[in-house]
Amino acid sequence: MNVNYQKVLDETIKKIQLNNEVPSLLIHSCCAPCSSYCLEYLSEYFKITVLYYNPNIFPKEEYDFRAKEQERFINKLPTKYPISFKEAPYSPEEFYTIAKGLEKEPEGGERCTKCYRLRLEYTAKLAKELNMDYFTTTLSISPLKDAKRLNYIGLELEEIYKVPYLVSDFKKKNGYKRSVELSKEYEMYRQNFCGCVYSNTNT
Repeated sequence: MNVNYQKVLDETIKKIQLNNEVPSLLIHSCCAPCSSYCLEYLSEYFKITVLYYNPNIFPKEEYDFRAKEQERFINKLPTKYPISFKEAPYSPEEFYTIAKGLEKEPEGGERCTKCYRLRLEYTAKLAKELNMDYFTTTLSISPLKDAKRLNYIGLELEEIYKVPYLVSDFKKKNGYKRSVELSKEYEMYRQNFCGCVYSNTNT
């Protein structure tokens, strides 16, 4: 069954507004450009903590540069409610463990599914530890990422960790287009690969 994830998100936000709530949200981000529209949009309704946890990124210099760009953007973006930033330690062995045997999988295949789950599960665990009201990821902003798969994983983790997953498809409502505009406006570094060594055609 096809689900309109943007409509589900709209309904969630409507309920939040009717209850006069400003819930907390832990949002996993892979990079500043992907987070740009998501943060501009969601900071109208949530107190956000951005989690930068991406053990798939290679090499460490790329990881560190993306983290700095993420923090720089957060500090510059004007928002209704505050946004804080958490950077996880660089732990590439976690990615290589789940990717073992899947190195030759095509982009978007089973390796990527395991990578989505790795990062979302870390986010869900931390959301529980921090008593956050919701958790989600910016990954669905990309036209190359499968929102259905991401939401399926997120909702599965919601059941395990008992923290509501904010269903979304951020590429909708011209979200991806707006992320490109914001990237230019804030002069962001936009990488040409998802981050892992297997997706980088320059290596």
